[in-house]
Amino acid sequence: MSFWRRLLGKGKSSTLRPQRLDYLNEALALERQGDFEAALTSYRLALRDNAQDTRILQNMAIAFTKTGQPDEAIRHYRRAIELDPTLVGAHYGVAFLLLKRGDAGLAADHLRAFLARPPKGPDADRWIKHAEAALEDAERAVEGGQG
Repeated sequence: MSFWRRLLGKGKSSTLRPQRLDYLNEALALERQGDFEAALTSYRLALRDNAQDTRILQNMAIAFTKTGQPDEAIRHYRRAIELDPTLVGAHYGVAFLLLKRGDAGLAADHLRAFLARPPKGPDADRWIKHAEAALEDAERAVEGGQG
């Protein structure tokens, strides 16, 4: 197709649409490379395109955790849980951030939610045992008035 036909909008090229980048996969690739700050930028762009995507929110929470931003991580986990209360991974992640912050009561609630619908798979027992032990510790802290 000639330059003039494209310039004047005639022919097949006038129906072409620009392709959107797959920001989620880009962010995941950046995380695999260890570039969490760049991954967060890509996650933000992905979230702009789909604000209801719990995968993006959970991955952002993980990246915020890895970059030392626990408050942002908690906020993103909570948003994911708000959209889908059955997200056991989000309950697990937010529970341990809340424990680090000293909020044993809320952490225990999230650990119970995780344990109510535990994941399945080869590593599941490891995560379940970790959550059970953490829940026992959190409940003792709440009973002792520490959280």
